[in-house]
Amino acid sequence: MGAIDFQTQADIAMSQSRKTPNMKHMNVANEAAMRKTAKEFEAMYISQMMRPMFEGTDVEAPFGGGQAESMWKSLQIDEYGKAIADAGGVGIADAVMREMIMLQEASQK
Repeated sequence: MGAIDFQTQADIAMSQSRKTPNMKHMNVANEAAMRKTAKEFEAMYISQMMRPMFEGTDVEAPFGGGQAESMWKSLQIDEYGKAIADAGGVGIADAVMREMIMLQEASQK
């Protein structure tokens, strides 16, 4: 198994206070993988919700426009979503993680 990065360890430590009794049997690596997946989902969701905010923004010539600018804008929005999720997000990651735990428990019964 690979090493767990510092951000994942911090996420696990922060989630200990929100930990449900059902998570006691999970090992740290499994919990870290679930937390990472939930956080990635939240980042993707946030970036999709932010895309309409940038549709009406126009840029001035000679530095804007074209295919490269639309690609860059898309990547920038994705990074905004990741940054918001890393800063605590909007709570979607916690809900997704709870659902993943419930699905895992149901499949083990």
